[in-house]
This record gives sequence, C-alpha cells and structure tokens, in this order.
Amino acid sequence: METLLVERDAELEGLVTITLNRPDKLNAINVTMHQEMQQVCRDLQDDIDTRVVILTGAGRAFSSGADLKSRQEGPPKHDIDRRARVGQGNRTCSLLESLDQVTIGAINGLAIGGGVVFATCLDIRLAAESAWFSIPEVDVELPLTWGALPRLMRELGPARTKELVMTCDRFTSVEAARWGFVNHVYPDDLVLHEARKLAAKLLAKDALSLAMTKSATAAMEQLMVPGASSYAEREEMLVAYQGRARRGGRS
Repeated sequence: METLLVERDAELEGLVTITLNRPDKLNAINVTMHQEMQQVCRDLQDDIDTRVVILTGAGRAFSSGADLKSRQEGPPKHDIDRRARVGQGNRTCSLLESLDQVTIGAINGLAIGGGVVFATCLDIRLAAESAWFSIPEVDVELPLTWGALPRLMRELGPARTKELVMTCDRFTSVEAARWGFVNHVYPDDLVLHEARKLAAKLLAKDALSLAMTKSATAAMEQLMVPGASSYAEREEMLVAYQGRARRGGRS
C-alpha cells in the first residue's frame, strides 16, 4: 500500500498493526489514505482471526489531519462530487469505529484535525508524553466535517468540545488523559510497546465476551449522542450547498 503499513504480528497471534505511513507529510490524510484505510477496514470485517488492531503513525506524528495541499483530484466536478468528497472522511471513520476487533490507538506524536477525529474512532487510546492535539479548523476557516462534532462530544462532552473546537487551543497528552480522551500516557519510546502489552492482555481474554462488550458499549454510545448519523449527512449537504452559493448558481 502507498500510505499504510499493515503488519500481522509475528509474536502475538490475532494482532494487526496499521501504521499511517506518510512521515514526510506528518502522516497527512489524503484521498489515497482514505481509500486504503477503507479497504483495510473492509478486509478486517471478514477477518475472524484478527481480534485486536493497533493504529499508530510513522515518524514523529500520529497524523497532521487532512492533506490540504493535495491536488491529485482537481476541483470538484459538481455538487454531488463535492458532497462525496466531504463524506469520504466520515465513511473512513465509520468503518474504523465499527470494526469488530478491539482497536488501540498508539498516539506517538502530534494529532491535528482529522488525526484527532481518527483517534476518536478507537476503543482505547494511549499517548506518548510529547504528543499533543489540536482542532484548528475554525482558525483556518474550514468546516469541521467527518462527523467530528458528535464523535468529539461522545469522548469529551459538549462543554469541552465547544471550548476546544471554538478556541482551537492546543492540548497536551497529559491534559487529554485528565479529560478522559486518552487512557494512559507513556514515555515516547514505550507507547507502542505498551500498546502491544495491552493487546496481549486482551488477546488472553475470551473472544466472544470481548466482542459482545464492544457491541454493547457501541450501542450505548449511540444513545449518548443521538442523531449523529443524520448530522453527518446534513453537514455533507451543507458543504455542497456552500460551494454552490459561492458560485452563485447550479451545477
């Protein structure tokens, strides 16, 4: 794959590690990464041998978010194309968070925008001491899409979500742990090691019990933020119509 490394662990049977692999771009998420992540998630849906998945980043970043400099597609052809592109991120996130496997985030460095949203899709999040987080969309006058707001509210609560999204303030891994966004903070050189230790502990548990627990908690999470799916659909339509308004007509 061009943007991801997918590795089946040689020592821990049932563990797969996915590495966001664009270190020269701080693992910025482009169209190719979306497509590859969606394919990996679809493959995992049919993989009954994999029970735990670790997601991490190559180099000094987890992910710097959407690749705003990528121009490989050119401008949208029309409003339906624009809506499809906006929905790409939410489709990736929905596939990631709906995996049957237990997912662990080994957040090895900075996580910005879409990188933070990717993290919200994971069951358990471990962060490096030097890791930091930022949701800068308001500062750069971009809409916060990918179904980000419902996911952030689920993990951080409404008040904290509004503060972080509106102020665009950077927050540390220690603050993220204090607010419940990450489960544990470890020295930088140990975060992936600790993720594998956690994976080993989970792999020793009864597979069906873990799967049922994940399914039940996912159902409860939907009740915590009702209407999240319809919200994501509305935001896609809104961005498409904003594009139409800027052009002053139809397409």
